[in-house]
Amino acid sequence: MTVSKGSSGGEDMCPYRLVLEHVTSRWGVLVLIALEERSYRFSELRREIGRVSERNVSEKMLTQTLQTLERDGMVHRDAKPVIPPRVDYSLTDLGREAAEQVRTLAIWTERSMEAVTRARSTYDETRAP
Repeated sequence: MTVSKGSSGGEDMCPYRLVLEHVTSRWGVLVLIALEERSYRFSELRREIGRVSERNVSEKMLTQTLQTLERDGMVHRDAKPVIPPRVDYSLTDLGREAAEQVRTLAIWTERSMEAVTRARSTYDETRAP
């Protein structure tokens, strides 16, 4: 198993685990799913993520997430040389593949929530003092 330097805290991680962490991170999932529909400018993407998650992502966090996904080859950053500056974000082919997988997992999670909630209740009842 190959190990490489991870970006979070300098800890060592297997490369595939690090990519999985990026794709399934709180904001990574939402960025991939949003960009699956169309390309967005930064502020549009931030608003869209806030709309679907009911939580606002900070500019810093969104910037970091986009940079990480761009470095991993999943997001394309298109900076247009105009005034005022315009930057559009879209998915690469690799990013589109990842987004499809993440969306499948999100759909499964939504469909399974009732069963998960029942399982949690059962577990909590058996562990109650």
